[in-house]
Amino acid sequence: MVVTGGAHGIGRALCERLAREGAKGVCVVDLDEAVGTEVAKSIDGLFVRCNVGDEREVQRMIAEAEARFGPVDLYCSNAGVAYRDTGHVAGSSNEEWTKTWEVNVMAHVYAARVLLPAMIARGSGHFLITASAAGLLTQVGSAAYSVTKHGAVAFAESLAISHADQGIGVSLLCPQGVWTNMTRWVKTSPEGADAMMQPDAVAQTVVEGLAEDRFLILSHPVTKEYFQRKASDYGGWIRSMQRYRHKLRARTR
Repeated sequence: MVVTGGAHGIGRALCERLAREGAKGVCVVDLDEAVGTEVAKSIDGLFVRCNVGDEREVQRMIAEAEARFGPVDLYCSNAGVAYRDTGHVAGSSNEEWTKTWEVNVMAHVYAARVLLPAMIARGSGHFLITASAAGLLTQVGSAAYSVTKHGAVAFAESLAISHADQGIGVSLLCPQGVWTNMTRWVKTSPEGADAMMQPDAVAQTVVEGLAEDRFLILSHPVTKEYFQRKASDYGGWIRSMQRYRHKLRARTR
């Protein structure tokens, strides 16, 4: 199996937890060669350095993983990037928008493009796509992140709808607040149902979700409530998010 973004955060927790669950042959994929190699060594896995936003690198990485461990049965497409808005929601540079699109959306497409033909031929295989609660709701302060995570959700839905009858399983992980490098700017955790989680707790939820062949895997059950509220009263939800944005701005002044 393959886990992208496997050196840190949720990806590292997934690598370590899947290995403990008895997974044979975990390929740890990341740009951080030093830490990724350390993680792979600790679980008797394989580290492959790869920019998942580059299709040729994804092709090469999957070839290396399969040369070592055989056909990929579970592909955890977990790597992601985020940039905060600069000035206004369209303020991020073209380079930041492009990088976010490549990693948060096209990386899933590239992997599926390589893996689907063989998975379909043998009638089995599973994709775990890490999007975000931002893909179901939105992310205040990062339009590029929100847009691309919505794209990741849509691609996971397309995979599940189009290939279930060919034996392909799909799970969509939509974490809310998790303590990772991506959230290092957060100084305090919200309380109650919105509290920040540790990556290990998310990995536990993933293992349970995969065992149940669940499509939507949520780290925070309250995300489902927010999503339902959004669908039932879109205008009211927008107004509540506007109020939430004002609260966030007041805290940072």
